[in-house]
Amino acid sequence: MGTTEHTTEPQASQSGKRGAFPLSLLCLTIGAFAIGMTEFIIMGLLPNVATDLNVSIPQAGQLITGYALGVAVGAPILTVFTHKIPQKKLLVLLMCIFIIGNALSVIAPTYGLLISARILTAFAHGTFLGVGSIMATRLVAPERRAGAVSVVLAGLTIANIIGVPFGTFIGQQLGWRSSFGAITILGIISLIGIIRFIPVLPQGAPANLGQQFRNLVRPQVLLILLVGAMGCGSLFTVFTYITPMLVDISGFAEQNVTWILVLFGFGVTLGNMLGGRLADWKLMPSLIVNFGILAVLLAILTLTLDNPYLAVITIFFWGVAAFGIMPGLQIRIMNMTREAPLLATTSSHSAFNLGNAAGAYLGGYAITQTGLISVPLYAAVIAGLGLLGLLFSLFMERKHHGSEVVEVAEAASAS
Repeated sequence: MGTTEHTTEPQASQSGKRGAFPLSLLCLTIGAFAIGMTEFIIMGLLPNVATDLNVSIPQAGQLITGYALGVAVGAPILTVFTHKIPQKKLLVLLMCIFIIGNALSVIAPTYGLLISARILTAFAHGTFLGVGSIMATRLVAPERRAGAVSVVLAGLTIANIIGVPFGTFIGQQLGWRSSFGAITILGIISLIGIIRFIPVLPQGAPANLGQQFRNLVRPQVLLILLVGAMGCGSLFTVFTYITPMLVDISGFAEQNVTWILVLFGFGVTLGNMLGGRLADWKLMPSLIVNFGILAVLLAILTLTLDNPYLAVITIFFWGVAAFGIMPGLQIRIMNMTREAPLLATTSSHSAFNLGNAAGAYLGGYAITQTGLISVPLYAAVIAGLGLLGLLFSLFMERKHHGSEVVEVAEAASAS
């Protein structure tokens, strides 16, 4: 590992002096953009897919569930089987899997083959973002690691603002298969960029699987994965049902919801970039404050939904807070698994997707039990639990460091 740091330091320092992120990061961002489109575009095309393949809307909806489960299960499994492959080669392999999966989606003649192609594509999702995040931190100066991760993750957020609406429009005009064709082309562009611009960085001997698993199951790592799942759970508790809330409670026409979601997407992108900068400045304090603000904003949303103007303002700032936590959580996991971060980092995307699924379920439960207006309050409670998890993580870390200081002092006095 010492060789790696010596080899990459000049490049990282140069990047830091330039004050701009290297072009190689853009290739990873394009890949994340394509992944974001693949994950979310199907939501706008469900009726088209259902009609074309002669299945019901609920059956077509399983294309979303299947993808989420593919991400949750695929990331750790694929990481286990590919952990010895050098990172650049692994990125190339993952993008090839992604391209093949989307190309199969274009030509899939049956529902069964389409859902299989979606699951294949999903296998590359978590591992690509995990490896891409690790690679991003090695392409920049140490003090800009969280910012580099946020640049990669920005691909996901920008996909929601530009990619999904544009891809949905293409699918509605030219057929849903053309949308997956456009995503396949984006994947090819990202692949060419990765091959051409991302350097081969010496990594030393790969960590063995035993070390990877030991890092993953450390209590502090599992706690942060749980906190990340809670953050995503709070997001999807509300986001899954945002359209009925805006229509039935705020009084917006259904066609206006799209523009509110675009505004939310801008908030998400801003939060992702701002969160990266704050995490580079003060990691744990920024995460704790961010989770606190997130919980408060969700609670406030319960009160502002009745007013269309206040609802839109709250939703924008909720978007900022919701994604402001993501870069910091990734860096926190990398810091705790520094000698073997790959399995833990890719597993974070499994945890996030499980949080997404749990949040959507909890939002439905809230609607059934206490009504649509109560959904943001349930989400606020989840974010509050995430905040408690972070505070407990910080407490345990300080307690551990305190005991280490005592041991060092006792050893020094004994000698």
